[in-house]
Amino acid sequence: MPIALLPRVRGSANAPADVLAELAAAVLTVGVDGEIDFSNSSADALFAPVRPVGLNLRNLLGLSGGSDDGKLADAAATGAVSAPIRIALSDGRTLDGRSRPLPSGGTVVTLLDVTCHVHTTERDATDTLTGLASRGGLNARLVELAARSQRKGSSFAVICLGLDRFKTVNDAFGNPVGDALLTRVAARLRGAARETDIVARLNEDEFAIIQSDAPQPQAAAILAKRLMDLVERSYVVSGHVVNIGAQVGIAIAPDDSEDAGKLMKYANLALHRAKSTPGGGVRFFQASMDVEMQARRLLEADLRAALALEQFELAYQPQFRLEPHALVGFEALLRWTHPTRGAVLPSAFIPLAEEVGLIVPIGAWVLRAACQEAARWPRPVSVAVNISPVQFCDNALVQTVTSALTASGLDPALLELEITEGVLLDDTDAVLRQLNALKALGVRIALDDFGTGYASLSYLQKFPFDKIKIDQSFVRGADHSAQCLAIVRAVTTLSASLGVTTIAEGVETPGQLARIKAEGCNEVQGYLTGSPLSAAGAGKLFGTAPTNPPDKPS
Repeated sequence: MPIALLPRVRGSANAPADVLAELAAAVLTVGVDGEIDFSNSSADALFAPVRPVGLNLRNLLGLSGGSDDGKLADAAATGAVSAPIRIALSDGRTLDGRSRPLPSGGTVVTLLDVTCHVHTTERDATDTLTGLASRGGLNARLVELAARSQRKGSSFAVICLGLDRFKTVNDAFGNPVGDALLTRVAARLRGAARETDIVARLNEDEFAIIQSDAPQPQAAAILAKRLMDLVERSYVVSGHVVNIGAQVGIAIAPDDSEDAGKLMKYANLALHRAKSTPGGGVRFFQASMDVEMQARRLLEADLRAALALEQFELAYQPQFRLEPHALVGFEALLRWTHPTRGAVLPSAFIPLAEEVGLIVPIGAWVLRAACQEAARWPRPVSVAVNISPVQFCDNALVQTVTSALTASGLDPALLELEITEGVLLDDTDAVLRQLNALKALGVRIALDDFGTGYASLSYLQKFPFDKIKIDQSFVRGADHSAQCLAIVRAVTTLSASLGVTTIAEGVETPGQLARIKAEGCNEVQGYLTGSPLSAAGAGKLFGTAPTNPPDKPS
């Protein structure tokens, strides 16, 4: 029928049928008797081959396989103004329906085909690799549960789980093995959760579970323990036996918060605490964590400002040869005096600098400053600079060292780079390549804090270290512990057989010095032989070093 000949909507002179007919949305008008008395062309096409006119709305939707629990038909029958009502048709299409009363009686119903939008939303709500919910899908469900918690006071848990050593596996065996491992982890998480729980992948190696309808926090604690047990069992992936670890952080609604965003934030704070605490494990959110995080962010901002404003300085602790006694070098120690905080302990800011990546530019500054100072000393002695494991992740480390040497004119043989055993853990082959490249420059490499971490004699076999530094815990324990003294003896004997120099750090008493010397240690540093000095103080020490170590701290 031509549009111009379509009838007007019954009972309304303000809604001409020719206007409704041209709308892209499907439009139906329902008379006071409940029958559909008008259907525009979009509605005819939507429901074809069923013809809407003459049917009531409930029957029309039923004949089209529509499912909305009768909500739209009820709204139209009562003349109610409805919010969008989602209708699923049997052919896979999805509609959003609205009803609105007409001024002179009856109801107008509009129907929008939102199939593409819904499919896109569902796709975005799913992690394509694991099939778990995505962060977006998790957040949508979290908002719903938080709203329910606010209305009813119901409790639920947000559980964040982070994988430990996943990056090492991914780098060692490649992305296909890493992806396969993630799918195995996802399957174990899904298997541990109930059907009513939401399991999601948040990013590369972090997952989350929303646990509802369970007594909290007991249920969350039980599930977290189960998750860690499952995740930490061995995997066989593409012929490789893989082992990873996990940490868990938990926030509980409504005890911690009823706000969806805060609950996710708090669960992540608890996870961060678990990751940064020796032994990891499971951590529940505590209010103090939020306070500490705010303090951490302020410290990070101050740390960035310190780098830009050059607030750092170096102190130099002298190192002495024992036989014959002589000054052989200095260790450059990073110091930070904040305008309002005052002196900030290295233990307070260096771990943070490593965590946020600032240790790379800070370490570059230390190298430049130490080399420039050492080049000005009146006679050639070495300068030792600590290198963080994070700096080895930066491909520019060798270039940074080269640049510092070139700019200062310092003889490479006078630069000593101290690394800890932790450097060798993440990717030994890549680290060894960098160490060999540094060695090729002519610099010396020292293994710091030997024996306190994940020591392996294979490290000494793989790389020709120039010096081994005996950790101060063994040095101080040598006064009263036979075990510590035995470790000192073993390290010095091993080093001597390998032709490697040993240096004991943290020597504070004459008794410690005597025992270290008796065990054949080559060099020493500590408060007994010399406190950290300013650059000017270090310069004055040349030619004035005592012929014998002092008996008390200087």
